[in-house]
Amino acid sequence: MELSQLTAYAQLKFHMREQRPWPDFPGFSVLADPVTGKWAALLMRQWDSDSGEEIQRCDMRCGQQVLAQRPAPFLSKPFRMKGPNWVGVTFHGGTEPETVFRLLDQAVSQSQRGYTIVLEQKPTSAAVVYADTPLSAPGKPFPSIGEEVPEKIYQMRGLYQCREGTFAEKCQNFYRQGKFMEDYEDDRPWNGDYTRYFPTYHDLNVRQLRGYFTWRAQVRRGEFTPIATSMAYIYVYELLNGIGAASPEDALEKLQAFQTGFVESGVGEASMGKNLRQWMLEFAVLHNLPPETARSFASPQVLRRDEALVTLRSPQEATDQAVLEALCAFGPKKLEESPVVKKEGARGVHLFAEVWRQGLALSAQRGEDLFTACFGRLDSYPWSPLSNAVYWEEQPHPDADYALDPCRIYRCRGGHWQEERYENLYFGKDKLPGLLHQADRLLRKYLKTGHYLREKPEEAWAAPYVEAVLEMERAAALEAARPKITIDLSHLERIRRDAQATRESLLTDEERGEDEPSPPPVEEAPPAPEQPDICAQVPGLEPGYVQLLLALLRGEPTAPLVQAHKWMPSVVADAINQAFFDDIGDNILECDGAAITLVEDYREEILEMLGGMNP
Repeated sequence: MELSQLTAYAQLKFHMREQRPWPDFPGFSVLADPVTGKWAALLMRQWDSDSGEEIQRCDMRCGQQVLAQRPAPFLSKPFRMKGPNWVGVTFHGGTEPETVFRLLDQAVSQSQRGYTIVLEQKPTSAAVVYADTPLSAPGKPFPSIGEEVPEKIYQMRGLYQCREGTFAEKCQNFYRQGKFMEDYEDDRPWNGDYTRYFPTYHDLNVRQLRGYFTWRAQVRRGEFTPIATSMAYIYVYELLNGIGAASPEDALEKLQAFQTGFVESGVGEASMGKNLRQWMLEFAVLHNLPPETARSFASPQVLRRDEALVTLRSPQEATDQAVLEALCAFGPKKLEESPVVKKEGARGVHLFAEVWRQGLALSAQRGEDLFTACFGRLDSYPWSPLSNAVYWEEQPHPDADYALDPCRIYRCRGGHWQEERYENLYFGKDKLPGLLHQADRLLRKYLKTGHYLREKPEEAWAAPYVEAVLEMERAAALEAARPKITIDLSHLERIRRDAQATRESLLTDEERGEDEPSPPPVEEAPPAPEQPDICAQVPGLEPGYVQLLLALLRGEPTAPLVQAHKWMPSVVADAINQAFFDDIGDNILECDGAAITLVEDYREEILEMLGGMNP
């Protein structure tokens, strides 16, 4: 149920128009008694920027005793108003329209209306003289003057049973009369205005009934012509109850044709479209039609949110791009505009995706659940399908389970429906944005790109998740920088045989039979002067990188060395900078594309660290 249904009901029954007394607060409005001016309800519409949906609530002046009399999940203490006379109402799929309407009736009755009774009043204009009108026979309905009542309509009216006057009884009467009139056609058009909430055959007079059945016959032939919106809803109610349809699939097909030919074409009011989509979704669930059929009527925004939740719940099974898009669905929209993504491309996308994956894994190791902290748990909420339509089920719905998607499941037990879903009102509003902001900050610093973001102490909890990803990134970069030597052992034996054959062919017969003379003794060369072990001076730095550093200290070009080893210049520079960072406190090398240069300010300090040697 939505607030618009409450305001429509208030206007139709009590002539209450929604008033907006606060121009600076357009989300707040009131329903006030047109006679006394007293408020019956305070209406609140607030936009949730995280979910992109509007939250609708109201405070109603019906007395808090209804919380004990009519306990319901959509009723609570008031949100804004104070005192025991006010009750809070939350509008969502599980809100029962009839309950809310009865509460408004009670709120209006408590507004203490006054009345003026005129005992005698002289007419101010000429008296109107009415002609005699003959009364109908006993048991016959009272027709409009000069109007003929077809026998079928007369019989239909006789089927109406009024006992308790409840909404359920109204729906049952509509179903009974609709089945009786399922194949009836008329030829008496009527184009007057008609407005009523939850209209049925019983609410129409004879002219209106004949006009409706004439129009319905045209619609069934595919001819869509204008008619009062309330009367058009009767046709929709018929199809929802299976009246005029051979099967649930046939009913749904005719509802879609009506949406296209009457609503979307502009013949009828566009406002009917939202109700139609909601009802077609609920109808598909009630009749266990294929989930892909039901999803075609669901809100695209809801489906995208559910898809994003599925992705974030099992990120190992999704691509990096899918994980990033899912994070953006709930986190800051500008995440895709981060320099980490814009400048680094696929690498940046991968780093953000890995932050979420590592966050889930590490939090699980600590006995925590990052996903639940961000999005809450899959929980059950009351679901009332077709509650805001005239709909009747002869028998309680059998137990059923219907999965619209992995994050939205409908279950029926004992005739009562529940919807399992993640409720966005219970999302950790600061948790995911905090993680993503910390990730963006540390990744920018690591990649040395973009404007550095301000550190926030309240986001320190997320730093270990990001550091774990950066450690993996560093290890992968070092491994990729090492030269790869591949030896094909499959050819080793053949090479040995070929070498032996070549050796044998070069030997003479005498050489084959004589012992080779012993080589003359070789004088040992004097020992070379000891040189300091440079690699030992820079622990953790591989020898090849040391040779490149020495070349820079000697002023020699480094490009041949980089090309020979097929190194990535940026990776080499980062490795050498990392090795000296603890002692120097700054980067000693700069990398601009393929060019690696030494920061001259640190030359003497580096030579001193290397033992004061001459490179």
